[in-house]
Amino acid sequence: MDEKNFTQVKDFILLGFTTDMWLQRVLFFIFLIIYIISLLGNITLISLICADSRLHTPMYFFIGNLSFLDLWYSSVYTPKILVTCISEDKSISFAGCLAQFFFSAGLAYSECYLLAVMAYDRYVAISKPLLYSQVMSSRLGVSLVTASYLGGFLNSTIITSETFTLSFCGNNVIDDFFCDLPPLVKLACDVKDSYQAVLYFILASNVITPTVLILASYLFIIAAILKIRSTQGRLKAFSTCASHLTAVTLYYGSILFIYSRPSTSYALERDKVVSVFYTVVIPMLNPLIYSFRNKDVIAALWKMVPRAKCS
Repeated sequence: MDEKNFTQVKDFILLGFTTDMWLQRVLFFIFLIIYIISLLGNITLISLICADSRLHTPMYFFIGNLSFLDLWYSSVYTPKILVTCISEDKSISFAGCLAQFFFSAGLAYSECYLLAVMAYDRYVAISKPLLYSQVMSSRLGVSLVTASYLGGFLNSTIITSETFTLSFCGNNVIDDFFCDLPPLVKLACDVKDSYQAVLYFILASNVITPTVLILASYLFIIAAILKIRSTQGRLKAFSTCASHLTAVTLYYGSILFIYSRPSTSYALERDKVVSVFYTVVIPMLNPLIYSFRNKDVIAALWKMVPRAKCS
């Protein structure tokens, strides 16, 4: 590994969204409110799943892990975004940028795999309801979640090592609010074809493959739903997938928009808005998506409220 690449740039400057001080303060309060809602929503959902025995099922085990990922995913970015909005010092150290990139990529890739696992869980629940508890055992659930984390952080290690050994030629101004792939690639002096090949590998293994698995699961789910004779039964079966479909569409839509293009076509101003959506907004939305129309979660919440009042 060439040490020269690490000594050329000692830190980076995060430009953020704007240089206007008044607008920066407005953005600070917006991001702060979103972050607080995200923390409260995900922590509450995890607490409900752990505390209520009715939620001790494979589906809620996966939802709890999704909330765990979203909780840490937003925490990788938002505190630094808040500091950047109100501080004159916009810098982030090389090591800090590398750490932010590594953990954000690992959590994001893990979520891609986990959403695919959740699609398989819905397929088993709808197509084999009588065998669901046997097929989707606790041991299998833990194994699938563990594999999601391992796969996510293994790929994060690959892309982090490849990205931070690029030569940045002394240019350290990142036109973004965090250390993301597109702006870092823009700073690189020379992006070789081998690096582009790594990007396509990461895209294929972390986005395309889970997407194919999700689509395959839903094709089987649709086939299983069509076999249900009653309209009410079909609607009930489909409603169990509605939250997952919403989460998948929002997350994969924004991820594919940014990372499925060649590095030469990155448009940083446009990508900033999309990046905010999947790094800050989606972690806030997921707890709402999985609880707003979920009777079990709402019942568990109302059950917890009297306990909180008594304590």
